[in-house]
Amino acid sequence: MAITDINEYAHLTDADVEALGAELDALRREIEADRGIRDVKYLRRTILAHRALEVAGRAALLGSRSRPLWLLGTGALALSKIIENMELGHNVMHGQWDWMNDPEVHSTTWEWDMVCASPHWKHSHNYIHHKYTNVLGMDHDVGYKTLRVTRDEPWQPKQIFQPFTNIVLAALFEWGIGLHDLDLKDVISGDKPKEIAIPQLKLFARKVGKQVAKDYVLFPVLSGPNFKHTLTANLTANLIRNVWAYVVIFCGHFPDGAEKFTADTLDNETQGQWYLRQMLGTANFDAGPAMAFFSGNLCYQIEHHLYPDLPSNRYAEIAVRVRALCDKYDLPYTTGSIVVQYLQTLRTINKLALPDSFLRATADDAPETASEKRFAGMPRSTGLKTAIRQLRERRRRR
Repeated sequence: MAITDINEYAHLTDADVEALGAELDALRREIEADRGIRDVKYLRRTILAHRALEVAGRAALLGSRSRPLWLLGTGALALSKIIENMELGHNVMHGQWDWMNDPEVHSTTWEWDMVCASPHWKHSHNYIHHKYTNVLGMDHDVGYKTLRVTRDEPWQPKQIFQPFTNIVLAALFEWGIGLHDLDLKDVISGDKPKEIAIPQLKLFARKVGKQVAKDYVLFPVLSGPNFKHTLTANLTANLIRNVWAYVVIFCGHFPDGAEKFTADTLDNETQGQWYLRQMLGTANFDAGPAMAFFSGNLCYQIEHHLYPDLPSNRYAEIAVRVRALCDKYDLPYTTGSIVVQYLQTLRTINKLALPDSFLRATADDAPETASEKRFAGMPRSTGLKTAIRQLRERRRRR
């Protein structure tokens, strides 16, 4: 089963966890005190890049009958949508720029360029996911209610189609996010009160109407005789954005080492234990400045989960300090190339499409999930990273 005692699993005492939490609190205060003009300049440049790419893409698509212009317009539009969703929309709605008191980039006013209505996303993501990160039965982002990503969840026959479901989810990722907070199954069964469900459905329908009208009616019509070419360009740009967002999110949550937890870990959870759960439940991927920018700096998923409301352009410098703290407390810092992280994720999704009788590892010691029981029979080591290394060495000797 998943982790039930996070201190035991991490091989840390209560005093260790409290000290870790104090150091992470101090790091937060340091970054907050240092926010200023360079952060504002970064945000303004990001908004300018997004708008310039969108204008260039829309202008190029006016001549979309030309193959080169179609490719140029589609590429520019896809990059614009990626920047708006990943580095602007996601981060603005986390409140990362609320300290500026600018209504244009405030978490309460931003509405992003996708079918998901911002209030729905802020509830399912900012509140549910970030508060209950990887807690089984509470964090609905563990598999997005469609995929089995830990053997703690019982196998169901429908999961044999998981490899195909995963492809569909990647292609339609914005729709998956848009529907995520609506709980349509509960709406249909009547378990969700109508006074809650109906306003949510109306808001979602209005947002879908606006997005469909903009991307698939208005701009194709403005391109005149190139209507069909512009329509396919917009469809392609949205597909590229969807797949990229899916890859970034999945690489941060489902590769090996991104642990799962039972609800028991929430009992009397301290701030230090919350920090520890974020560090053990998420993963990074290696990225240079360009890939970091186009991922919304979510290549630093560990740092984002520790400080979801600090400016994303600071995650790179925060990561240096967090990695040092992991070394100090003998904790793993889960990262790797984006290819490796995604292949591990893909292996988990495809493997767990099968019933447990086809699986070799247990729910206490598998690549995608583990518990403190994985160290049974081993002498207690100084920390989790050392314990994992010793466990692997013991397996190799066997």
